[in-house]
Amino acid sequence: MTNVTEDLLLDGRIRLRQPARGYRAGLDAALLAAACDAGPGARVIEAGCGPGAALLAAAARRPQARFVGVEREADALALALANVGLNDLQGRVEALAGDVAARFKALGLPPFDAALANPPFFDDPATLRAPAPEKAAAWIADEGLMAWVEFLLKAVREGGTITVVHRADRLADLLGLLAPKAGSFQIRPVHPFADEPAKRVLVRAVKTGRGPLRLLPPLVLHDRGGAKHRPEVEAILRGEADLPWLR
Repeated sequence: MTNVTEDLLLDGRIRLRQPARGYRAGLDAALLAAACDAGPGARVIEAGCGPGAALLAAAARRPQARFVGVEREADALALALANVGLNDLQGRVEALAGDVAARFKALGLPPFDAALANPPFFDDPATLRAPAPEKAAAWIADEGLMAWVEFLLKAVREGGTITVVHRADRLADLLGLLAPKAGSFQIRPVHPFADEPAKRVLVRAVKTGRGPLRLLPPLVLHDRGGAKHRPEVEAILRGEADLPWLR
């Protein structure tokens, strides 16, 4: 693949080759990786891993867990495979060809302890100005949010966790799709500024969980007139802090 850049994540702990144009790893991937709380020996799957930004960052944060990324786009998968080798993570991290629309069982893998996903934010290209062609797969979910949720629910064992970063205005849809088979929800809103509505949410669910829904303190990204990110956000981006969940 031509026009590829090599960028550093987690204050240089991860090297990431990704397209110079099109969808590039950003804050959503960083937050998803920081929200991964897999324990020692856990097996974690990421649906739609792209070049591997969240996958590799999560693996760096959780060195005693094993990770599998699933990606349907051939170019993105090739980059993910290259990035696994670039970071010497072949023993703990894999990237496989797979499509959320084909269901989890098509992979022929046993259920995992945890699943991560940053699903495409839009279900219908008519709902927004069409993205550049190289961004379409990352922004528009051809198979809809339901297919992503069904994949994640099948991908984890009973008692396993599902962690998703998504648009705040899709929170009700996301919870409604998860609720028949998952519970013990924890929700962390992500606000651009303290006085503006949340634009993202991090949602953690437990398959067959029966605990109450818990709304966690928000993460606020910026102070007006301040640095690019608030200090606690900078610490997350550098890999010095996680986004913890309640126990």
